[in-house]
Amino acid sequence: MSTVTHTVADRMESTTHPSAADSSSPPALLDDESRVWLRDLRSEGRTRDEAVARLHALLLRAARFECARRRPALPHLRGNDLDDIANQAADDALVSVLARLDDFRGASRFTTWVYKFALLEAAVKLRKRSWQGREVPLEPETWSLFTSAGIEPDDQVERSELLMSVEQAIADVLTPHQRRVLVALALNGVPIDVLAERLSTNRGALYKTLHDARRKLRKHLDAQGLSVDALLEEAQ
Repeated sequence: MSTVTHTVADRMESTTHPSAADSSSPPALLDDESRVWLRDLRSEGRTRDEAVARLHALLLRAARFECARRRPALPHLRGNDLDDIANQAADDALVSVLARLDDFRGASRFTTWVYKFALLEAAVKLRKRSWQGREVPLEPETWSLFTSAGIEPDDQVERSELLMSVEQAIADVLTPHQRRVLVALALNGVPIDVLAERLSTNRGALYKTLHDARRKLRKHLDAQGLSVDALLEEAQ
C-alpha cells in the first residue's frame, strides 16, 4: 500500500476500523460490484489494504476531475496547487467513506456514492483556498446589490424604503452573531465553509444561525407589512 494510503489509514484508526465480526451484512439488493467493495473494505490484512488503496485512487480521480472543472474560475491557482488540493480532498474523502460504510444502502452503485465524497471535499477546499489571505467581510458592504438601475423611479423609492427597514431590523432585532452570519452569507457572498473556518464553527451551526436570523427578520418585518425573503434571496 502507498505511503499516502498508510497515512490516511492511520488517521482513520481512532474513529473506525471495520472487522468481519462487527460489520453488518450488506442489503440484499446491492449489485455485485458494490458487495465486493464492502466485503473487501470490511476485511482484514492485505485484502483490506488493497481495497483502501483502490478506493483512494478512485477518490483522487474524482477530486482531480472537480479541480480541473473549477480551474477556469481560479486562475491564481497553479497546477501544483490544484494537485495538492486534489490529494488532500482524496485523503479526507477516504476517511469519511471508511467511517460511513454502514450508511451505504445501495440506492446507487458504491463507486457513485463514494465519488460524491471526493467532489464535495474538493469543492470545499477550492472555496477555502480561493479565500485564503482574504478578509472575510462581516459588515454590510454590499447594500448596493439591492439597487437596480433598471427599475422605475417609483420602484426605486419603494426599494429604498424597504432597504432602510431591513437595515434597521438587522441592527435592532438580530444578535451580533446572527448579524455577522447573515451579512457574510446572504449579503457579502462568503462561502459557508470559509465562514465556518474563520469563526471556528461548522456548517450546521451556521445554517441554524442563518435560519434563526431570517425567521426573526421575517417576523419583525411581517408585522410592518414588509417581506424580507425576496430581498435577501436577490442578494445571493
